Amino acid sequence: MPQPTPGRTVLYRVTESDASDINRRRKDIHESRSADSRTGFVGHVGNHVTAGDTFPAVIVRVWNETTVTCNLRVLLDGTDVYWATSRAEGTEPGTWAWPVIS
Repeated sequence: MPQPTPGRTVLYRVTESDASDINRRRKDIHESRSADSRTGFVGHVGNHVTAGDTFPAVIVRVWNETTVTCNLRVLLDGTDVYWATSRAEGTEPGTWAWPVIS
């Protein structure tokens, strides 16, 4: 099994709380009308996210505690990313897994 190290790509499963945070940020940009003003401001824009959705993520930091956890830069389907901190390997929402190579 590979070791988690910075720069490796894994798959992250979004929690209900993650999805709520992401969708709120994306809603805010539209409600503020900033997306229409064409000022050059880059906001959070992308498709709706649901708990359980899986996205590629890059490991940015590894914490070697009792259980290895990682900080992840989650690559969302849109212009933004999500920073998921101290996440463990697993199969439930809020965890990351190695991609399956077929």
